Amino acid sequence: MGTTLSGLLTIATVVLVLAVAHVPLGDAMARVFTGERHLRVESAVYRLCGVSPSSEQRWSTYALSVAGFSAVSIVGLFALIRFQGSLPLARGAAMDTDTAVNTAVSFATNTNWQSYVGEVGASPVVQTLGLAVQNFVSAAVGLAIAVALIRGLTRNASTTLGNFWVDLTRSVVRILLPLAAIGAIVLLAGGVVQDLTAPEVVHGLSGVDQTVQSGLIASQEAIKELGTNGGGYLNANSAHPLENPNAVTNLVQVVLMLVIPFSLPRTYGVLVGDRRQGQAVLAFMATLWVAMLAVITWAETAAATGPLGAMEGKEVRFGVWGSTLFAHTTTATSTGAVNSLHESYSPLGGGGVLFNMMLGEVSPGGVGAGLYGALVVAILAVFVAGLMVGRTPEIVGKTVGRREITLVALVTVTTPALVLLGTGAALALGTARAGLLGTGPHGLTEMLYAFTSASNNNGSAFAGLTADQPYLNLTLAACMLLGRFVPILLILALAGSLAAQRRRPATDGAMPTHTPLFAGLMVGVAVLVTGLTFLPVLALGPLAEALS
Repeated sequence: MGTTLSGLLTIATVVLVLAVAHVPLGDAMARVFTGERHLRVESAVYRLCGVSPSSEQRWSTYALSVAGFSAVSIVGLFALIRFQGSLPLARGAAMDTDTAVNTAVSFATNTNWQSYVGEVGASPVVQTLGLAVQNFVSAAVGLAIAVALIRGLTRNASTTLGNFWVDLTRSVVRILLPLAAIGAIVLLAGGVVQDLTAPEVVHGLSGVDQTVQSGLIASQEAIKELGTNGGGYLNANSAHPLENPNAVTNLVQVVLMLVIPFSLPRTYGVLVGDRRQGQAVLAFMATLWVAMLAVITWAETAAATGPLGAMEGKEVRFGVWGSTLFAHTTTATSTGAVNSLHESYSPLGGGGVLFNMMLGEVSPGGVGAGLYGALVVAILAVFVAGLMVGRTPEIVGKTVGRREITLVALVTVTTPALVLLGTGAALALGTARAGLLGTGPHGLTEMLYAFTSASNNNGSAFAGLTADQPYLNLTLAACMLLGRFVPILLILALAGSLAAQRRRPATDGAMPTHTPLFAGLMVGVAVLVTGLTFLPVLALGPLAEALS
């Protein structure tokens, strides 16, 4: 009873903090993307990069800017990783070429899948100047795409969507840096390490010496969670006491993961001029978040049998409730950080966190990515509803026509195609299958989880799969690239198509998209599409294991 009460109070605290932050943070982000003044540091960045902040870009130019920036990020990070041995503070850190490719793609796509051991794979220089920087800018790319789509919905017969370089810079300077600084200070006060001392050898109680690494962990931990990135400074990620020492820091990290994604619906409502639209999106996200949290927590508490109960793979300082809250949040967003071993979860608990990612991580999803994913669901829902009742499908005054629904359909099928094709090909290849720890349904779930995590740009791992092998490193990297940038390009094309339309005034003939009924329809569409796509493979994996 005491554990249940503590868990419920923890969840209530998270919800309270998010509720308090929702309006001010959402309004502040709306002002960031609509203000005409540029800060001095922003103007300096524009001059350095040769960018004219007053110019606007067509959707195609915006997309080229995103692609070019991301390509440079991947190449630059790969070079930094491969040459880290020649840089200061190398400490023997090294990665194979295929692992370096995987890591560079992973952090530049906001996935942060880690095939390397954090303590020995990346030096403090790579961690700070490479990985932490990508944690900021990859999250900022997601924010920029979300804002571009909102502009597509709000502009009237326009050919432009704004300026990617301005959106990127403002996202980093005005949103991510200030919030990450606050988060780092709070985590530092809670006991998270922040120093550059040399590794220390500790003589363990069992008589085995252990090398304890330290580093600039608190600063990276803050943006890792805030930017829904997930890559841990240390290999044990947020299960490591230097990254997540206690229940308080665990709660703070959960809040950091959720605060921007759950505030962005308010930003959306403000920017489209109808806050009720944002409330409907928020209700959609919150309904899925609460429902899946209940399912995963129930699955793990119901599995509490034997001397350890459901504590296998979980840290004592977090317990079952703190672990499931974190596991659910990290997969409901695109964070990928872990404070427990998902491999050790019950079949239904592990299937629940897997299903979170299969939903497209829209509950509430990653920074920016969750909002534009939810808006894709909204457009699909209004189209389906229009077909059912015979009304012209419209959303905030824009018609959903043939071009728009084609782009939405392509966004919807891209990630499932990568997940299912990638999983099938890997299971057919002996070298990939050799990396599985489990057999039968559990082994299938291990491989399915890896490709679902990579294709959805999540980055968490089921942990039983030995993924640091050339085939999996490169195929998972390909899924990260395609899973990130194919939907982005399609969404920018969608934004351009919507912006070119004239915005119509609301009429009685238009279906309202701000009501609780429409939010419920969005939930139904998201669950139905996910179920129809993935139910067969889920039945062969976690469901079969649960019933065995």
